[in-house]
Formats: sequence, C-alpha cells, structure tokens
Amino acid sequence: MSDAAKQPGGKNLRKGRVSLPNHAYLVTAVTASRKPVFMSFAAARLAIQCFHDGDVVRHAQTLAFVVMPDHIHWLLQLADDGNLSEAVRLFKAKVSNTLRQQIWQRGFHDHALRDDEDIRDIARYVVANPVRSGLTKSAGEYPHWDAIWL
Repeated sequence: MSDAAKQPGGKNLRKGRVSLPNHAYLVTAVTASRKPVFMSFAAARLAIQCFHDGDVVRHAQTLAFVVMPDHIHWLLQLADDGNLSEAVRLFKAKVSNTLRQQIWQRGFHDHALRDDEDIRDIARYVVANPVRSGLTKSAGEYPHWDAIWL
C-alpha cells in the first residue's frame, strides 16, 4: 500500500485549497513514514537553504519556519502571482533533489490566516515547536528556525 493510501484523508487535503495573492499561510509538510531525516544537522541546514531558493521565493516570502526532525512548519506570504501548491511543491522538490532522496509524504496541510489572527503570534507558535515537542527547553537552543522579525 502506498504512503498516500495509508494517509487518512490524504487526498482530501487539497479540497477547498485556494491561493490568495499576498495572503499568509501556515504550511506543515511531513517526511515519508515520519522518518527523522532532519535529525541530521547537515540535512536540516540544507532544507533551510531551500526556503530561500529563487524558484520558491518567486511564489512566496518566508516569514517564519522551523525544521523539525520529521516535518517542517512554514509561515509564508504568497507573492502577487504566487501559488501555494506550487511554492510547496518547489520547496519539497528542492529539498529532495538537494539531499538526493525522496523525503516527503504526499500533500501538505495548510491554514490560511484569518484577518483576526496575529501573524506574529503564529510565528511564535511556529518557532516554539521544538520546546513543545521536548527537543529543547527554549527556542533559542534549537538551531533550525528563523523569523523575519528577528
């Protein structure tokens, strides 16, 4: 059975997805079989470089991110003509190509930020993931995150 078939509701992740120009989204992408690929410092740093790849940047500005051992959280703002699915596809492809292996589970989860949500609170939520997961006692101890406000 394929990884996609094993994902409950995996095919449904795309239903209702829209790309709104200049809109902010919180994206979560998970490694295949939740393999902790990014426990490797080098692999995590290579993934971070991919957030800034020219093809990715054409679609979206990275506002904040964290690279966890088996997934990423990415707070982004689409460009005027950016496409959410294309930005994520390009990022995931760049990471896989750079690491020379298939990294990702199919699909991704996205949350379009509402007007009443504070984008900086969402960024703080993103960078606090290593603390909530027990990887570190403070965000400052974890090396694989960034936010434009810092």
